[in-house]
Amino acid sequence: MVEETEVNELKKKGNETRRSQRKLGRSAIWAVLVLIIALGAAFFHTQKGKPCPCFQDSRKYTGIVEDCCCDYETVDAINGAVLHPLLQGLVTTPFFRYFKVKLWCDCPFWPDDGMCKLRDCSVCECPENEFPESFRRPPLGLPADDLKCQEGKPEAAVDRTLDSKVFRGWIEVDNPWTNDDETDNDEMTYVNLLLNPERYTGYTGPSARRIWDAVYSENCPKYASGEICQEKKVLYKLISGLHSSISIHIAADYLLDETKNLWGTNPDLMYDRVLQYPDRVRNLYFTFLFVLRAVTKAKDYLEQAEYDTGNPEEDLKAQSLMRQLLYSPKLQAACPVPFDEAKLWKGQSGPELKQQIQKQFRNISAIMDCVGCEKCRLWGKLQVLGLGTALKILFSVDGEYRHDQHLQLQRNEVIALVNLLNRLSESIKLVQEMSPTFEKTIGELSLQPAAKLISSWKRLWETVVGDRLRKLPL
Repeated sequence: MVEETEVNELKKKGNETRRSQRKLGRSAIWAVLVLIIALGAAFFHTQKGKPCPCFQDSRKYTGIVEDCCCDYETVDAINGAVLHPLLQGLVTTPFFRYFKVKLWCDCPFWPDDGMCKLRDCSVCECPENEFPESFRRPPLGLPADDLKCQEGKPEAAVDRTLDSKVFRGWIEVDNPWTNDDETDNDEMTYVNLLLNPERYTGYTGPSARRIWDAVYSENCPKYASGEICQEKKVLYKLISGLHSSISIHIAADYLLDETKNLWGTNPDLMYDRVLQYPDRVRNLYFTFLFVLRAVTKAKDYLEQAEYDTGNPEEDLKAQSLMRQLLYSPKLQAACPVPFDEAKLWKGQSGPELKQQIQKQFRNISAIMDCVGCEKCRLWGKLQVLGLGTALKILFSVDGEYRHDQHLQLQRNEVIALVNLLNRLSESIKLVQEMSPTFEKTIGELSLQPAAKLISSWKRLWETVVGDRLRKLPL
């Protein structure tokens, strides 16, 4: 009898223990559930107000380009169908491939200590006998048989199609917006742009950063909304758009493997420097439309100019492509006035403000002499001259276009203007082409934090709850 009572007591205690364990198990499960809910709430609270990165960074640009008269969709369409093919053809003609530039310059602001680590920094100058007698001078260029700068590669040899008739009918006059003395032929040399493409050169580090720091901090500080006049805002956006375009071309033609001399696209660099910043992309479109407006505004002058290099077939091609560009029915129908310059320089302070911004742009032009990489300096000077030419066309000397003023452009300005427009056109096409790739990549990356959190919750459930459930008495 006593034994039966003890057994009953033991069973009773066992049942109480099991009930207690079940209660503790349920408490543990609820505790884990509460922890998971709390973690989830904290995660989504931190994301509150933040759009999904896949929508934030890769969203397509729509609507009117800020301060312009054309929308993003139209720019992409007209650039791909009309402008880009025409410009690609133009810059390969003899007239537009040779640029006169002052490469050996002393930096007026600081002693340059920049060094390039690649041979691709050097520029191949054109042999003396490629140009007219009147343009020759004893120290100009290289001997015709000197292939040192061409690394001995026959495919890098300079095209010799020019003769004494080249450049006729073109004036020599300084651009008021740029620093170089364009009439000083003793300091200038000729460069074949096709042999010296804009690409990655290895020019990095403090010297390279100092160039852009000086451009922005001293001449073109970043503006805050409502804190700067429209004219200064335009200057900042032009420089930012140019900077974006240069970065895109460096990433698009990048040295992927130096040992194998393997070149290709570096999409990570393109994203890191430009595509992840919506303002930089918008400023690229703005600069493109600004320069396009200058080209179309100067159409009467550009149509009548002589594109004579002594190669009749190529010269006719250049003239034909230029007229197609200036009078494209599709361009005139889709975006007849890409940018409205008439709204600037208004009021009594207009002339003074114009002089101030002109001085700032001249300083930016002078900073190009401080670029430590020769090839970077070449393309920096060309594109800044192209921007300066666009400013000259749109705003002239007094900030207004009077009927008694006749536009005069020198050959080098036209070459810089067209090559700059081509560079910007290529950049916009690259942005459009690369966007789907980045949309997919960023979309996958944007899901990783949530996926990792769910995985962590799953492991936590299996570790704590599963273990607890397995230990519960049946």
